[in-house]
Amino acid sequence: MSDNLVKPNQLPSWIPGKVTFDSEKCDWKGMTVRGYRYSEMSVDIPTMRDYLFVIYKGNAATMSRCCSGPWKDYRVGPGIVSILTRAQESQWRWDKPIDVSHLYLSRDSIASVAGEVFDRDIRDIELSDRVKAEDTVLPSLLKNLENEAASEALGGELYVEALKNQACIHILRQYSNVIFREVSHGGFSPAQKRLLRELIEENIDLNITLAELAAAVQLSVFHFCRKFEKEFGCPPHAFIIKKRVEQATQLLSNTLLPIKVIAAQCGFSDQSHMTRLFRRFVGVTPAVFRKEMTR
Repeated sequence: MSDNLVKPNQLPSWIPGKVTFDSEKCDWKGMTVRGYRYSEMSVDIPTMRDYLFVIYKGNAATMSRCCSGPWKDYRVGPGIVSILTRAQESQWRWDKPIDVSHLYLSRDSIASVAGEVFDRDIRDIELSDRVKAEDTVLPSLLKNLENEAASEALGGELYVEALKNQACIHILRQYSNVIFREVSHGGFSPAQKRLLRELIEENIDLNITLAELAAAVQLSVFHFCRKFEKEFGCPPHAFIIKKRVEQATQLLSNTLLPIKVIAAQCGFSDQSHMTRLFRRFVGVTPAVFRKEMTR
């Protein structure tokens, strides 16, 4: 059956519209974001592979839905989210042009969070279609994802994974018909803290993912992020950036390496990224810092 389910990039064959945003080039795992501008229309929604969350932008419109029953009308606009469960057909129509963003989350993404965070398997969870849900969290997370896709900033993969996990948690808490029991959260052991510090410092020039860090201490990504922030006082991606800046200050102080070489050795994508983050943490540019250290 899974072979017949429709992927996000195939949906325009059923619902034609102008694509205004597409995260496909980012190659995010288990998540896709696409923006559309649609004219007024009535459509049949096919059986989708992923869960679909529609975030409305711009002008309000009347949205109607039919699924094994009569049509029902709802007023939608900014601050409203529609939820379409996977593998279920339905009919939708709207009375005027709309601008929307689609957030697609795979079954595996939500199953992983449900199993690891809530001690439940996705087979126990049913996300029902909802045409109108007032929601400020998903639009905010989606805006951050769109900005991240456009910026390609340092630490992007870590940041995107964290946003995806936040979205999954919010969706499971707000839109699932199952009540979950959350597990307790302790801190890292001294050995785990030492291991994480060594792993980050020894691979500072590489793009370390949340999954790799979590696997090192045998935790789910969600558990890892909560424990990490509790222990280190900041999210993993912020900690890694701080360590990269610290490494850069050491190389600027003790070597004559060119700044662009230092940027590469410290894991920055290029010299300009290093300069921007260095100024944020240290207060001056790398060039000014080096000059001051040689006085």
